[in-house]
Amino acid sequence: MTEVPATSSDQPGTAGRVNLLDFDRQGLRDFFAQLGEKPYRAEQVMKWIYHHLESDFANMTDVGKALRAKLEASCHVGPPKTLVDKAAADGTHKWLLGMDGRNAVEAVYIPEPTRGTLCVSSQIGCALNCQFCSTGAQGFNRNLATAEIIGQMWVAAKHLGNVTHQNRRITNVVMMGMGEPLANFDNVVKAMSLMRDDLGFGLASKRVTLSTAGMVPMIDKLSDVIDVSLAVSLHAANDELRTELVPLNKRYPLAELTAACQRWIARKPRTSITFEYTLMKGVNDQPEHAKQLIRFMRRLPTCKVNLIPFNPFPGTRFERSDAETIRAFQTQLLNAGILTMLRRTRGDDIDAACGQLAGQVNDRTRRSAGIRQRVEQGVTHAS
Repeated sequence: MTEVPATSSDQPGTAGRVNLLDFDRQGLRDFFAQLGEKPYRAEQVMKWIYHHLESDFANMTDVGKALRAKLEASCHVGPPKTLVDKAAADGTHKWLLGMDGRNAVEAVYIPEPTRGTLCVSSQIGCALNCQFCSTGAQGFNRNLATAEIIGQMWVAAKHLGNVTHQNRRITNVVMMGMGEPLANFDNVVKAMSLMRDDLGFGLASKRVTLSTAGMVPMIDKLSDVIDVSLAVSLHAANDELRTELVPLNKRYPLAELTAACQRWIARKPRTSITFEYTLMKGVNDQPEHAKQLIRFMRRLPTCKVNLIPFNPFPGTRFERSDAETIRAFQTQLLNAGILTMLRRTRGDDIDAACGQLAGQVNDRTRRSAGIRQRVEQGVTHAS
């Protein structure tokens, strides 16, 4: 683990200046128009920010000196400050990124032979209180601004030496970090448009994935405004159990979620939805649970299942299913013709695996206090 000096957002003199990471392409063009500048100047600066990962206007050499001075006086490029930088034995990388005085979020990079995936957070904590997720146990503080979301990718790209359209260390982005992305809709959509924009990070639509616990109205809205991939955190295929694990299911039960997914597929017939299913010992890993999942998936025949072995964290009452149970569950789905993948656990030695992201949350819900009390009393499991 390495302690890292604060980045540009923590430098003195930025207070009151506009953070250019808050703008998508059209927003940046509009802002430059307000400055009395031609729109193409905004696109020049955008390339410097995202292709060259440059935060110092003085180094933007094809931008006129007068404009550089104007930008220096009124703007800054302010990614989040890096508080902690951790690398796992398997090459997974995690950054703790400061967002304000007492809050920080985590972003994770997962390298594989043919791709590199960055897991990005959308909120400080999470209000949904999913029972098996470390982020949910931390409580909730607020939504992240666009600059704080795309800034996570900017920091990771800078650290990894990513060069847009040339040396892609980050080939995929998943909005699967801390928070429910669809609860922060506008800021998340702007950030994803920067991930996709050729003047931004230039990723194809299939390489940017948003994961939701099932905010049905926002799934429909998302399909209207941006072309990205969709993942749904399912974890149970009957309403009673899913409501226990994912309380949002009480508001949007499985029938409504299924209908929203069918509408998504109808609008984007060449796409698929991935359903994430975290396997927990004795909770949702039995043959009858697999049968329920098979029935659910038959309503969405072009979609697939991603099985995730549960990753423990301090304060949880859940345990990971054993390897034999996991294999049997997957085999049952495969034999039924359901495309089923098993996610390999990565980065668990630095608490960077799926469901383990916690960050630092000044909790407004007081949820985290109860978790801490139970840990201290020794009544729940710790990793």
